[in-house]
Amino acid sequence: MSEGSKPPQAYTRFVERFPDLGEAWDLIHRQGGDGPLDAKTVRLVKIGIAMGAMREGQVHASVRKALRLGINREEIDQVVSLVSATLGMPATVAAFCWANDILDQDDQS
Repeated sequence: MSEGSKPPQAYTRFVERFPDLGEAWDLIHRQGGDGPLDAKTVRLVKIGIAMGAMREGQVHASVRKALRLGINREEIDQVVSLVSATLGMPATVAAFCWANDILDQDDQS
């Protein structure tokens, strides 16, 4: 895994059971990092994609990784604002809540 994080136990078990899929996932991840975008921009894009796909767990993980990269609440809030025109109000409020699940924990630590 990247960005100094320990993979979730479910991921570790999955890769132990399906090592070829784990290897394929690593290749996909590596390819996505190749290009002119810096790590911060890549993470913000990934947050937007996770929100658009309505993937609560991925929003949580992406926001945690964003905080480790030094991305702040205001930058994440801008992503929420950007997705609103595409997602509509109910989905945007859900994405906002998912991001704030992590942001609020970070504020308390």
